[in-house]
Amino acid sequence: METRTAPARPKIGMVSLGCAKNLVDAEIMLGGAARGEFEITREPAEADVLVINTCGFIDTAKEESIDTILEMHDRRMRENPGQKIIVSGCLAQRYHDQLREEIPEVDALIGLDQIARFPEIVREVLARPVPEIPAPLDLVTRQSRYIPDYDTPRFLLTPRHSAYLKIAEGCNHPCSFCVIPQMRGRHRSRTIASVVAEARQLVANGVKEINLISQDTTYFGMDLWTEKAGPRQPVDSSRGPTLSRLLEELDQIDGEFWIRLLYTHPAHWSGELIETIAQSRKVARYIDMPLQHIHADMLSTMRRETSRQHIEDLIVQLREGIPGLGLRTTFIIGFPGETEEHFTSLLEFIARVRFERLGVFAYSQEEGSRAGKMDGQIPTAVKNRRHRRAMQLQQQIAREHAAKRCGQVLRVLVEQPLVARSEHDAPEVDCRVLLEEPLPAGEFADVRVTGSQVYDLTAQAV
Repeated sequence: METRTAPARPKIGMVSLGCAKNLVDAEIMLGGAARGEFEITREPAEADVLVINTCGFIDTAKEESIDTILEMHDRRMRENPGQKIIVSGCLAQRYHDQLREEIPEVDALIGLDQIARFPEIVREVLARPVPEIPAPLDLVTRQSRYIPDYDTPRFLLTPRHSAYLKIAEGCNHPCSFCVIPQMRGRHRSRTIASVVAEARQLVANGVKEINLISQDTTYFGMDLWTEKAGPRQPVDSSRGPTLSRLLEELDQIDGEFWIRLLYTHPAHWSGELIETIAQSRKVARYIDMPLQHIHADMLSTMRRETSRQHIEDLIVQLREGIPGLGLRTTFIIGFPGETEEHFTSLLEFIARVRFERLGVFAYSQEEGSRAGKMDGQIPTAVKNRRHRRAMQLQQQIAREHAAKRCGQVLRVLVEQPLVARSEHDAPEVDCRVLLEEPLPAGEFADVRVTGSQVYDLTAQAV
């Protein structure tokens, strides 16, 4: 009797660029495909359909995205001419008209609202005949409204013990340097029930660290009640969902895991939220709060919606209200109109506040942003010089912070047998704890700090 071999399932590959929020979009696309008739491959050359999930936030990210598209097309022509290429993500959302004209070899362009329809789109692309004149299938919608839900399938691209959980999409802030609202639309929160249900699934699958993300996590839920209460009313959890109420619900999930809070905004912190974090058993004593600048002139020009005094007071409240807090921030240097006085003021602030974790970015002149049209653009050489000075200052502060931890016992999450992260270290962006002997990856461990290497610590198991 003749044995028939089941037809091979089409393979889908993914190259995902940009931030953690973009990574979640990639995981959702792959999750929908893996649930159906497709196979996921980590080798781009093997894929019948290769997705390039792009970033379009700053110039370097856009260049990387375009270079990757061209590189993957060249590889396709050499190794797999029948392969289809789909471009997704922020670059496709923002520049699909230009991409359609300038890179016609791409088979399809999809935006944020097409994420949930990804398997259907792949089938359409695979069935599409090769046109005599290449023309991408452009499926991008102008105004994004999509948000994931708890039952949205995901194919995790992070290590199995750590995952990002997107609690909202879009942004309402008017920052003059940013075009995120133009790409991802206005802020729209998920429900608390949806987020908690997804968190339970992640913990049940072995995740030990849940990183809450959105464009502004502190704005979570406020869009669901501010229309009734008025946008200038103080946050009151009795009105509806807030981040405090979400954290309280997440704290009740059984199991040993961290909840890490990323991408908060100084405008929306409250005493209630600080108290909730301080009392939580699961929320890491770690706050990521990009401040961008501290001089009043720069905060005003950047349209940051907070004053210097508000920021100074908030940092005091955070450190007094949450014992053992590790505070991370980022600053933009070389913003249009930034004088040496403005920059010196920023350096003095960094030296005095002594952030546990800090990143510095040179301003990128974004097409379509208010700041991109401003006078007083700073020369690249000046931005680079200021960047070096700020990072040299922070390196010294980081070295002193690390040295003070020698002898302390830390709870760490083991990433690899000889590499771990502490409560103060978010994945990808922060420091590491280098272990002197291997420990089981994906598990918590107690270690004693034996030394430091500027940013990283060395430690041995207790």
